[in-house]
Amino acid sequence: MTYNETRTLSNDVTIPTLGLGTWFIDDDKAAQAVRDAVKAGYRNIDTAQAYGNERGVGEGVRTSSVARGDLFVSTKLAAEIKDYDGAVAAIDGSLETMGLDYLDLMLIHSPQPWDDFRGGDYADGNREAWRALEEAYQAGKLRSIGVSNFLENDLDNILEHGSVAPHVNQILVHAGNTPSDLIDYCASKNIVVEAYSPIAHGEILDNEGVASIAEKYGVSVPQLCIRYTLQLGAVSLPKTANPEHMRSNAEVEFEISAEDMEALRNLDEKDYGESSAFPVYSGK
Repeated sequence: MTYNETRTLSNDVTIPTLGLGTWFIDDDKAAQAVRDAVKAGYRNIDTAQAYGNERGVGEGVRTSSVARGDLFVSTKLAAEIKDYDGAVAAIDGSLETMGLDYLDLMLIHSPQPWDDFRGGDYADGNREAWRALEEAYQAGKLRSIGVSNFLENDLDNILEHGSVAPHVNQILVHAGNTPSDLIDYCASKNIVVEAYSPIAHGEILDNEGVASIAEKYGVSVPQLCIRYTLQLGAVSLPKTANPEHMRSNAEVEFEISAEDMEALRNLDEKDYGESSAFPVYSGK
């Protein structure tokens, strides 16, 4: 794997800018996926309580070919947990399930529970969950803490009331869905953006405009899409359990021109086909 760039979070922790997303990788397949990714050169592994594969991901981390300290491992607090005690228990639960002494990053998965995504006001609950993350961070259980799917007002709630600013906001970013204002806002607050589903859950593969740009660079559509999110300054988290795809997803050493970046940024492609059932893609 040629691509091994890193970014530095606001607390001076280093994060590899290309990572492996593990959404939809079954728990019994996750350990092998992590080992394959590490073998392919990945050093950043992302999971979540909601994925149901923390045990497998943890096993993969513990049995991979590199030392634990060489890997950046993230998980996410279930979106439904909006109270301090529940969050404290869940943080310790993740560490136990994964069999790890510490995590490099833990995020609040969503500002609302999934069944009310982009719905009601959970500002108090998010502050409670954040307090639990802050304490685990101060205790050294977590090397950095952040949020996911947070919009500007959700971030402001944490920035105004918390004692630690989020180090990361993991959001849906891909060619066809580039929330430029939110990305700029995060940059202004020194919050690193992580792009999940940079290949738009595979739905972007059929876009002719994107395909023709990829052809110009002699790369695949996934490679173009991953490179696009990296050039936006984001950490990119393509998801796959296929070792072949892991390798090709990491071959992103080329440079997209300013003009093509602009074309990709202005693309509006949010028809997620069968994936529209998921909250993050439903546009709710």
